[in-house]
This record gives sequence, C-alpha cells and structure tokens, in this order.
Amino acid sequence: SALELVPFGIKPLLRRAAAYEALERYSLAYVDYKTALQVDCSVQAAHDGVNRMTKALLEKDGMNWRQKLPPIPTVPISAQMRWSTPSAQAPGANTPPATAPQGERGGNTAAGMERARMLKEEGNELVKKGNHKKAVEKYSESLKLNKECATYTNRALCYLTLKQYKEAAQDCTEALKLDPKNVKALYRRAQALKELKDYKSSIADIKSLLKTEPKNTAALRLLQELNRA
Repeated sequence: SALELVPFGIKPLLRRAAAYEALERYSLAYVDYKTALQVDCSVQAAHDGVNRMTKALLEKDGMNWRQKLPPIPTVPISAQMRWSTPSAQAPGANTPPATAPQGERGGNTAAGMERARMLKEEGNELVKKGNHKKAVEKYSESLKLNKECATYTNRALCYLTLKQYKEAAQDCTEALKLDPKNVKALYRRAQALKELKDYKSSIADIKSLLKTEPKNTAALRLLQELNRA
C-alpha cells in the first residue's frame, strides 16, 4: 500500500523484501532488493539481501535461477532524484537531505544528477566508439556532480584499456566504497593489480568476487592465470 502511494520508496521496498524473505518467496524478495539498489546503490541492507537471495535461489533453482525471476522494474531517474534531494513533505524522515554533509553524496541537486547521468551516457557512447580517452573526460565530469558506482567502474574500464592501471585500481576502490561487493569493481581491480604485479591483492579480489558469483567464468579464468603468475 505504501508503494502504491509513493512508488519506489526505499523503506517499504526493503521491508516488503524482508517479509517475502521470511515467507521464503526468495525471487520476489530478490526483485525488491534489486529495485531498492536502483533507487540508491549505497544501501547496504539491499546489497546484503541480494547476496542472501542469490545464494538461496542458486540452491533452490540451480544455475538457471535468473530465468525464473519475475521482471525487475526499471526505476525512473525522477524516482532516484526524489531520494537524493530533501523532501519537504517528510520532516521526520530519517534519510538525510542532500544538503547534509554526507560525504560522497553531499550537495547533489536534481539538475546536477540529471547532468551527471547525461555525461555518463555520453561517456558510454564514446566507449562503444572506442574513444576511451574522451570517455574518461566525460566520466570525470559526471563524477564531479554525482559519485556513482557504475561511473567509477566504467572509467576504470577505460583506464585499463589505456594501460593506466594505478588509476583503474583507484576507481575500483572508490566504487567498492559505495558498493562493497560490486562484481565489476572487484574484477577490474583484480585485472589492474595483476598488471601492477600485486598478485596477492589481485587474488584476494577474485576470491571476494567468487563468493558472490562462484561460477563467474571470467573470474575463474583470471584466478588460474594469477595462480600461474
């Protein structure tokens, strides 16, 4: 009922997910946790929930569990903005307003976030065209406006292509501060660390990744290479 009144509200999504989890309706819980992460990728409870549901669904439905999931709704940008800007209707809400000194997310405005999204998309288009240097510039501009996990991992990919391995590793570290179990960030940092000949740290990242996705073939292949290095 709360979600009918305010679609994509984080609290009702998390609480409904927890209720589904208690009822062992894991696929519905997974969808709600993933939806909450689209609204705000820094919600740790949602990351933990996704990891729990992934394990439960793997045990229940095997490797094809994703094929049995209900569709995950796409959260519109307007909903993401709503949770990143102060809400006049909710003085008692315990989500701090964007003007609070909130570290990574402080001071984001709706216009700033929209501009950041557009810059990120421009960067994505440049990557598709193979212009990684120009894409880095777009991602860097975007990150000044909104520190987003996906933008960091995208820029890290460009740095890897440009053989700027130290910068790639740093971007993945920033992404992992926002999303500690982000698979792309762990994999790309492992790639960068391998090139920097820090094999021990690279193996640690791959092992962390494999806890979340034990059948990730690219990660398993990289681990084999690292063990031979």
